[in-house]
This record gives sequence, C-alpha cells and structure tokens, in this order.
Amino acid sequence: MGGRFFADIHRLANKKRGRKTEENFHTYSIDGENFSRVRRITDIPAEADDELYVDTVPVELTDEFIELLKRGVRVLYLRRATVLAKKREELGFSKTARNDVRAMMQIEPRWFFEADESYLVIRRLAARFRSLQRTYLSYLNRAKALPDDDRRLFMEVVHAVEKSMMETASSIVSEAEKRYPCFKKVVEELGITGENHLLAREALAEIMAYVIRTKSFKRLKKFFGLYEGKKGTVKNYSKPARHALSRLTTTVLKNTHHKARDEEQLLKRIWKTVKETRKRLEAPA
Repeated sequence: MGGRFFADIHRLANKKRGRKTEENFHTYSIDGENFSRVRRITDIPAEADDELYVDTVPVELTDEFIELLKRGVRVLYLRRATVLAKKREELGFSKTARNDVRAMMQIEPRWFFEADESYLVIRRLAARFRSLQRTYLSYLNRAKALPDDDRRLFMEVVHAVEKSMMETASSIVSEAEKRYPCFKKVVEELGITGENHLLAREALAEIMAYVIRTKSFKRLKKFFGLYEGKKGTVKNYSKPARHALSRLTTTVLKNTHHKARDEEQLLKRIWKTVKETRKRLEAPA
C-alpha cells in the first residue's frame, strides 16, 4: 500500500507573478500538520502506488495530471466542490489552502472519483468543443441581425469557427473509439453512424466518459440530474453532461421537444449496452 497525499489545487500555480502567497501555489500534505507548496502538480513527490486526493482537476492542468498517472500515481478528485465547503464549515475552518487540505482529509473516500487518462483527454477536448460551439452559435445569431453585405463577410468567420468545431468533434470521436472498446457497439445500437451524425457521436463520447466509470445506474442518474429535486433546493448535477445527453436524445428521437423521461431511458439504454458489451469482451475465450 502506497502513501496518501492530499492537495489543494490552484489552477494558476505555474504562472509567474510578482507577489505570490501560499494560496497561489498547490499546497499538499500527508498528515495535515506539515505542508509543502509546489508550482507544478508533478513536483508533488508521489510515486507508483501512491494516492493523490485533490479538490479539483482543472482542464488547463490536464497534461500535468496525466504525467502523474504515467508515474503510477492514483489520482482521486472530489465529485463536487460543495462537499469540501460543507466539510470545512462543519469543522469550523476558515477558507485557506491548508484548511482545505485538512478538511479534505476528513471526507469519506466515496466522495472521490478516480481519474484516468482516457477521461482527462476526452474531457479536455470536450471543453474545447463546447467553447467553440458557444462561439459558433453566438456568431450565427449576430450574423442574422446584420445587413446582407455585412452578413456575407461575417459568415466567413462563422464558417471558420464551425470548421474548427467539427474538427474537434471528430478528434473526440476518434479518441473515444480508441479508448472505449464498446463505443462503436453503442453507436450502432443508437443508429448514429455516418458523417451526418458526427455531433451525435461527439455527445455520446462525452457521456461515455461518465458511463464507463459508474457501475450504479442510480448514481449515474443523479450525476446527470435525472431525479426529483426537493422543493426550494438547487439540484447538484453536471450541466455539461446533461447538455450532451439532451443533444444526443434530440438526434436519436428526432425530436427537439423530448422530456426528461426520454433522456433517462436513453441513458439507461447506453448504460446497459456498455455493461453487456464489457461483460462479453471480458469473458474468457
């Protein structure tokens, strides 16, 4: 059994600044008493079989975390940031990097997800895709309000963004095909083969990143926000994941006015197909 490290991650820790305090570095500890700070995640002295518990895995630090994974370190991150805030409040701690580490050490392991390289790579590409998609839709709406001559010129920019968006979608699908052996089976099951369904396959790749690592459908439903929320409370779920599921449901059902129940049924269909395909692939010859 390796050692356990707990770290409060700062997304700008490796950036140079004139005046840096401890709060601007990655702060880590193994006992909650002695602390160290580093600029890069890879400077944390965790080795093969060690576990690194972190509050977050920023997309911009993906390469550093992948480097740790290649060293054989297990990386586990909190399912929700609200869990840390709640534990800190419960313990009566103020908001500091050291107190965040101390609070994290008191959180049950079930509140952490284990990250793997496939998930991190797909997530980074998906973040780029969503950014391009937002820009594309924003520019497209602006173009509609312009006079004809100006619109023609502006549409060149729109088409350039669209091209980048589609290229990113293609990269995501390629990565999913390489990293998830059951991806093609789910694509066939949903009937989203062919170039005209590229964006649907991109949405599926985003969904698969979460389906692959979750054995419980009940937990998966919660992650996608497919549950009855209590009156007067805010539902905690992954909005990007739910948006991807909504996009995919629209394509599969050919209906933009589908219901949450339709999304739940499609998610279960994906989950069951993945489960059955993995069982078949893992069965002894």
